[in-house]
Amino acid sequence: MASTSSTIKLSLLLLLLLLLFLTITSQSESNHQFCEAGIGYGESQCGIYSSSSTKLLIKGGTVVNAHLQELADVYVEDGIIVAVKPNIIVGDDVTVLDASGKFVMPGGIDPHTHLAMDFMASQTVDDFFSGQAAALAGGTTMHIDFAIPVNGNLMAGFQAYQNKAKVSCMDYGFHMAITKWDDLVSRDMEIMVKEKGINSFKFFMAYKGAVMVNDDLILEGLKRCKSLGALAMVHAENGDAVVEGQKKMIELGITGPEGHALSRPPVLEGEATARAIRLASFVNTPLYVVHVMSIDALEEIAKARNSGQKVIGEPVVSGLVLDDSELWNPDFITAAKYVMSPPIRASGHAKALQAALSTGLLQLVGTDHCVFNSTQKSLGIDDFRKIPNGVNGIEERMHLVWDTMVESGQISATDYVRLTSTECARIFNIYPRKGAILAGSDADIIILNPNSSFEISSSSHHSRIDTNIYEGWRGKGKVEVTIAGGRVVWENDELKVVPGSGKYIEMPPFNYLFNGIEKADARYLSSLRAPVKRSNS
Repeated sequence: MASTSSTIKLSLLLLLLLLLFLTITSQSESNHQFCEAGIGYGESQCGIYSSSSTKLLIKGGTVVNAHLQELADVYVEDGIIVAVKPNIIVGDDVTVLDASGKFVMPGGIDPHTHLAMDFMASQTVDDFFSGQAAALAGGTTMHIDFAIPVNGNLMAGFQAYQNKAKVSCMDYGFHMAITKWDDLVSRDMEIMVKEKGINSFKFFMAYKGAVMVNDDLILEGLKRCKSLGALAMVHAENGDAVVEGQKKMIELGITGPEGHALSRPPVLEGEATARAIRLASFVNTPLYVVHVMSIDALEEIAKARNSGQKVIGEPVVSGLVLDDSELWNPDFITAAKYVMSPPIRASGHAKALQAALSTGLLQLVGTDHCVFNSTQKSLGIDDFRKIPNGVNGIEERMHLVWDTMVESGQISATDYVRLTSTECARIFNIYPRKGAILAGSDADIIILNPNSSFEISSSSHHSRIDTNIYEGWRGKGKVEVTIAGGRVVWENDELKVVPGSGKYIEMPPFNYLFNGIEKADARYLSSLRAPVKRSNS
């Protein structure tokens, strides 16, 4: 009887082991197929989240926030930072990461991306999985993408982008573009703010015949943004003048990528920036100028801020570290990969933007990650007007800002955190949930080794694009570990992500820029000394 019982137990054990083996094999094959089908990663570069403990201790590092730098441990549980203090003691069920000699910082937040975007007869090659995977490999743990309305309809646009984002592998939010104006748009703006977690709206002053809007629409939009506590954003170029510039270049026989930059010079960016700033001043509402690329635009922002106006200036990393020389490269594909709007400017503009960041005239750094491959760029081989506009940067931003700004001594490590994470969280009203290493904050964390080197190459990056505008860049300061939602997703140059693991982050209205707006309005009304009472005679 005992022998029979032992035989049954052994058979059951063997059956359980067989089932376990089949399950593991199935998962392994499934993940390998997913990696190859999804973004072309090799097996060593893509996998599943590790099944390790949801408890994590980052030990011995220098914790850097925008306001403070200190030696401390960071303890994480269930995706939330529980404690930040020296010499935290934990049990055996906690995964420990040694950060000795390294910086422990909030994960980057990219305020300006375009994933899975339909634009200029093409769609960007990075979707919400491949683009976010690239971001995580570069130390960015959240981004805010621009949802584009469908035929001007905001609700349809929001739903379309919700569907696109189902494959996301990190946290994200949305801005919403406004491309036309009527009562339905005005109503839907309120729904976006009060029900959908969107607190910013973008107005394109360029791309005539597509998404460009005129001053009357901008004025209506600015007033509506103010009433809802939403931040108005502008792509500042004079779209009408750009069309004239394009015609001039074609008439001169300049059809290559250099014609793109020549057709929309800095003066057109400066004019539109000044106009948007003055319209925002007239309405008395905060303004956010995206991708500031030139001294001309920078000077207008500096003038407004010095006068007390609430204007945010966002340079993007391409304009911060590159010049326009490659647009004249005799190889079309090489030159075309640099085409974006506003264009990357001539030598000198980047240095001015860097100086403005270091002194606080500009507040944060984005990427405008909007990538098209060589085949798509070749649509404009005979006419630069048909080259899809956009460059990469979502994976490279954190490294390039450290190498260019911190290694050069222009900013401190705390400034770096402010420019790449904290200020974005404050502007879009999600601080200190994001953008901070504090008890109660989301565990979106990077470990950066200031003594380690990095090299950028299209052969090793994680974007689907087949080129890279920073090809061959070598620098100091490498993100060695990325933690998103309390899980290690990038370590030892290995990326472990799965689609659908990202969360949509709702962003409430009335950020700190709206403080004092009502008092300013009251001062304006009291200064009018009107209406004047006059007799009928």
